[in-house]
Amino acid sequence: MNTPDTIYVAGHKGMVGSAIERQLLAAGHPASRILTRTHAELNLVDQAAVRAFFARHKPQQVYLAAAKVGGIHANNVFPADFIYHNLMIAANVIEAAFCNGVQKLLFLGSSCIYPRLAEQPMSEQALLTGPLEATNEPYAVAKIAGIKLCESYNRQFGASHGVDYRSVMPTNLYGPGDNYHPENSHVIPALIRRFHEAKENDAPEVAIWGSGKPLREFLYVDDMAAACVHVMNLPKAHYEQHTQPMLSHINVGSGSDMTIAELAHSIARVTGYSGRIGFDASKPDGAPRKLMDSSRLRSLGWQAKVDLPRGLALTYQDFLKHTAQRPSPVAAL
Repeated sequence: MNTPDTIYVAGHKGMVGSAIERQLLAAGHPASRILTRTHAELNLVDQAAVRAFFARHKPQQVYLAAAKVGGIHANNVFPADFIYHNLMIAANVIEAAFCNGVQKLLFLGSSCIYPRLAEQPMSEQALLTGPLEATNEPYAVAKIAGIKLCESYNRQFGASHGVDYRSVMPTNLYGPGDNYHPENSHVIPALIRRFHEAKENDAPEVAIWGSGKPLREFLYVDDMAAACVHVMNLPKAHYEQHTQPMLSHINVGSGSDMTIAELAHSIARVTGYSGRIGFDASKPDGAPRKLMDSSRLRSLGWQAKVDLPRGLALTYQDFLKHTAQRPSPVAAL
């Protein structure tokens, strides 16, 4: 009987990393063969600490889900932090993995790697074809560097060392373990908190920034985790038949989008809010549409399973379990 690989999940306390760990356990991977470390236990920005960790534990697979993340406000206020920390995390982990014989690594990026005005739906070929969104450019540049690190190690060491490093680019994610902070969270957790607090306070109306017309795509985080494990374990020859030579990244999305107005009404139903929903068109909308072209991944045998109504219900349960009991100010959206 083959001994299962030792797998290091970097960032296991985050929404995506914790979902990957759940997916591995659900698939029958022994918990004793899954390596995890908190930030306090292993600072991935510390090159010497990362090298020592890999030299001691010698994992066979790595899921690199660790990152410094935040919303538009945080990206604008701390651009140096976002580019430096994410560059160092990618460089330290990928280099240490290679130096210690790791042949299979999966790097997690973000849809913000694509140009601000990329043709919709956004395909993998859109990378580096135009200017990035200015508000999160430092973060996006660091993620692009991670993709190019994977591609470069594949080019230089694929044939000689069996290196097979891949990257996945998820669309907007949501689900258990999300950040429901009233100021720094993304749209789904922010609206869940807003509608829940409006219901609790009998507020007659919830006013939302923008016209409600922009289209956005959303993916439940456990679907994303399933995609990560699927992509990691695809035979190399089969994977390369469906990708361009040396192309290490692949989009992961649900394949459909909806307006922010439709999303707001869906969240109102899930939370039980029955008041009015208003839209302040004087506030910015952002990009009119952001949809990923995930046809390449679907051709490789994966598709999303959790639809939005079910995903929102599960996310609201998570919010009630972990956040609603603690009082906090109402989010200003």
